[in-house]
Amino acid sequence: MGQVSSFHIIGSIITLSLIIFTGIYTGRKVKDAKDFSTGGYNAGAALVSGTIIGTLVGGSSTIGTAQLAFTNGLSAWWFTLGAGVGCLVLGIIFTKPLRKNKCNTIQQIISEEYGQKSGIITSVLASLGIMLNIVAQILAANALLSSMFGLGPEASAIISVILMASYVIFGGVISTGVLGVIKLILIYISVISGAVLALKLSGGISDIYNTLPHNQYFNLFSRGIGIDGGAFLSVVFGVLSTQTYVQAVLSGKSDSVSIKGALISSALIPPIGTGGILIGYYMKMNYPMIDSGQAFPLFIINNMPPLIGGGILATLFIALVGTGAGMALGFGTIITKDIYKKYINKNADSKKELLVTRIVILISLIVSALFTLGNLKSAVLKWGFMSMGLRAAVLLVPMIYALFFKGKMDSKYAILSSVTGFGAFLISENFLNIRIDSLIIGVTVSTITAIIGSYNKKGKLNGR
Repeated sequence: MGQVSSFHIIGSIITLSLIIFTGIYTGRKVKDAKDFSTGGYNAGAALVSGTIIGTLVGGSSTIGTAQLAFTNGLSAWWFTLGAGVGCLVLGIIFTKPLRKNKCNTIQQIISEEYGQKSGIITSVLASLGIMLNIVAQILAANALLSSMFGLGPEASAIISVILMASYVIFGGVISTGVLGVIKLILIYISVISGAVLALKLSGGISDIYNTLPHNQYFNLFSRGIGIDGGAFLSVVFGVLSTQTYVQAVLSGKSDSVSIKGALISSALIPPIGTGGILIGYYMKMNYPMIDSGQAFPLFIINNMPPLIGGGILATLFIALVGTGAGMALGFGTIITKDIYKKYINKNADSKKELLVTRIVILISLIVSALFTLGNLKSAVLKWGFMSMGLRAAVLLVPMIYALFFKGKMDSKYAILSSVTGFGAFLISENFLNIRIDSLIIGVTVSTITAIIGSYNKKGKLNGR
């Protein structure tokens, strides 16, 4: 199965050309680091939403969701559900305080409240979480390109890095936003058409329900409440703790525009997951022995008209390329503004910042690609959930205190909150054999540390 024709290739080339030329064209508007990272703070709601969706809807939302639905069923929906709820909370609760703060990065927010040491520590730890999401996208690219062209992981990784780099290096947040809008339209056409076709070929929901084990495939908590509930929370908290999405709401021309962009994203992302789930169901019913990571691309190759199928496959590739590029943009902005600008070259002008950001982006993509070569059989969503959870364990609690409870916690406890959250997450992920998502462990430990710090601060004030 999975024969790719010349028409598949033609459709793919046409669609992929779109991302390269759009990225380069929008890059003409970028003159300095401010334009690159925040679009000159002049983005409309569509561009804000495009930036968010352009990053959130990637390999995890499409190929990863179909993969998990193939093996576990309805619990695969938690990634896109969590993303939608995360955007809702970002828009309603966090956007105004973030914009009022006037900082470019989450780490700057923390650093202003708790000192430079806290900023650099959280920058390093959170950057590791961002890298994990880039890994997830390159793994998804490997599955897609191997299904289409039989390419090995090395060739797939090289192609992924080149396209991710062209996506973001030229245009930064402007390119990411514009391409995000284009990608959203293409993804909706692709996923909805795929979902309708999968439902038709399967004989409808009743036939799917009667064929697949109910307890596993029609249960949102098939992996257990601790795992699936934690996965949901890891995405919600991860959205709030991710530089890329913060940059998106900072780029808006006004508070109301940024809020609107976040709310649009919250409404549009969850339905995408249903398409991936239905495709995963169909492939499990008809091709139960395939590699689960190839469920989505093989469905398209086998059941769509070649020219359209090629365009859809390229759209999937755009989705994961856009997410990886957006994550790399966030990584580059953090390293440049929070480490290079503060500790290496304090006198660097905006153009020098721009150059360094682009170099860091390229390095992050290459390192992530090399890392995937040792983890080729991993589930895409595993790395997506881990990435979100790790970022949240490091950043969420100190950021909330810095935005909403100023002066309530000692700086040393803010640092401890990040470090203990990071450590607890890693210990849980690698050494604890318990049915609870590592995010819950990490954020709980981070919160306890912060509460102790706030009581310590209160005690000092009362002592005075």
